[in-house]
Amino acid sequence: MGNEGLLNFIVSFLATDLRCATPILIAALGLVFIERSGVVNIGVEGTMLIGSLLGVVGSYMFGSVWWGVLTAVAATALIGALFAYFTVTLGADQVVTGTAINILGMGVTTTLNRLIFGLDKSIPPIDTFKVISIPVLSKIPVLGSVLFQQMLPVYVAFLLVPVAHVVLFRTPFGLTVRSVGEHPKAADTVGINVWKIRYATVIGGSCLAGLAGCYLSLGVLSFFIENMVAGRGFIALAAVIFGKYTPLGALLAALLFGAGEALQYRFQALGSGIPYQFMLMIPYVLTVAVLAGFVGKSTPPASSGVPYTKE
Repeated sequence: MGNEGLLNFIVSFLATDLRCATPILIAALGLVFIERSGVVNIGVEGTMLIGSLLGVVGSYMFGSVWWGVLTAVAATALIGALFAYFTVTLGADQVVTGTAINILGMGVTTTLNRLIFGLDKSIPPIDTFKVISIPVLSKIPVLGSVLFQQMLPVYVAFLLVPVAHVVLFRTPFGLTVRSVGEHPKAADTVGINVWKIRYATVIGGSCLAGLAGCYLSLGVLSFFIENMVAGRGFIALAAVIFGKYTPLGALLAALLFGAGEALQYRFQALGSGIPYQFMLMIPYVLTVAVLAGFVGKSTPPASSGVPYTKE
């Protein structure tokens, strides 16, 4: 491989890294707020899956990718409200409820996909996200094709990081969210509605998970495939832990996990001769390795996973 071939490989790898990191990052940003409010939501996998299907259904029925996004976000907002009702209002076990959401997501999407689109292999035409080249910036050597020739959700994901950081650490709302996650009783004592804040973060975070799933089906693959989220929801959870429950940390973790997925694609494209099953393992092995090394060094909110009840 010459210098030009190496440069092309690096550019292609970095651009793919951003695309692969995007759904993980969007879901992780929602999870940062959910976790910071003291709620553990492992149901993000199922939520993303529902967003993936409903995005395609909305685009197919209304003929616009934006209607697909709206449909996906609205559906996952309802899923978030359902999860919040069981965990916040009823005080149900959050891990068990999240597991139920994952099972629900798998079952509902499989059934609806077969009912709406059938079992044949023909893919109906739907409106999807297109690559948007930023004028002038996209012409910058190397960086232009990596950073400024992407789909809109990629730009949105990375712009959301500083916004989420400012909201969480520089606004009264962010302070309220963090106080609810650390000491809900003290927050309640000063007049903060703990249940309301947790409902808001769970529903808002679920909407972001729906957007992440929608990007997978309307951006990465241009249609829905059963179980297409393929563990990215759990990887987003790992990104939050690895990123120490901060938006900037989640960004770095998402890029790391996205690099693992991008590396898998690059190795397959190069025809390395390694069985593709081993290539598919790379993102998940990386996730397990990172969690094994960092989970003990990342401290969750003090009231994480603990339902709040007034005495």
